[in-house]
Amino acid sequence: MIQPRLYYCDHYRIPLPPGHKFPTAKYGLLREALGRDGAFAFEPAPFADAGTIGLIHSPEYVSRFLAGTLDDAAIRRIGFPWSEGLVRRTLASVGGTIAAAREALHCGWGANLAGGTHHAFREQGAGFCVFNDIAVAIGALRREGLIRTAAVVDLDVHQGDGTAKIFEEDPTVLTVSMHGHNNYPFRKQTSRIDVALPNGTNDALFLHCLDRVLPDVLAFEPDIVFYQAGVDSLAQDRLGTLNLTHGGLKRRDARVLKACAARRLPCAITLGGGYAHPVEASVEAHANTFRIAAQLFHSK
Repeated sequence: MIQPRLYYCDHYRIPLPPGHKFPTAKYGLLREALGRDGAFAFEPAPFADAGTIGLIHSPEYVSRFLAGTLDDAAIRRIGFPWSEGLVRRTLASVGGTIAAAREALHCGWGANLAGGTHHAFREQGAGFCVFNDIAVAIGALRREGLIRTAAVVDLDVHQGDGTAKIFEEDPTVLTVSMHGHNNYPFRKQTSRIDVALPNGTNDALFLHCLDRVLPDVLAFEPDIVFYQAGVDSLAQDRLGTLNLTHGGLKRRDARVLKACAARRLPCAITLGGGYAHPVEASVEAHANTFRIAAQLFHSK
């Protein structure tokens, strides 16, 4: 059996100051954990080029980020100090999602062990997100004539505000966001479907809401589904407001991925957020997503 291919970019280091809350360690730990399974093939994510990113983002914003000439306010919104390492990591993260999407169209599913940078808008980044990899991947696939419609199923605890805004007037992209109501971003955008969950939402309520949303995704009949599979709804997450367990997250993943596999909908998975303490809790939750995907798609 051919091993599922996972794209990674953890070998590009982002220099961060001591105490920074972004969990850079989890990416390498995740690849190590999945590597121990012996069930996956790993491939370095290719760099996305500026022209492709410019299909979605303002060319001026793209060029200023790449050149390191964004102003201090723009850098603060992103949340990372600018560096050459950040540029390489960002280009690979976007390129990984494009590659995963092409893989999904060819094999049924594809995955990026990064990405899900859903807070990036056309002309600015925010919330640890420089470029919106999912939006860029949709633009790239459309340019190549590979898709016409797409659905974005965003189950990160934070609303996919950048994705919602980018596609707010595009009826061929269904944006779905299930997120904590009282959490970043505090100024929400309008997705096609928004489910704002109260603090402390448990497995049962979350899955009930998901079961009500998925039929709308399937009825849309997209050419591809992008699954933003953030695990920051885990109870241990430092930046979350929900109370999901590992078992609840596994059932969440199984519902989304089984629905896609059963209907032969190509599915591209992006990593999204996960800020648990200890970080190993996020690593385990992320790893389970890819294990479930491999099981469901390769059993077809």
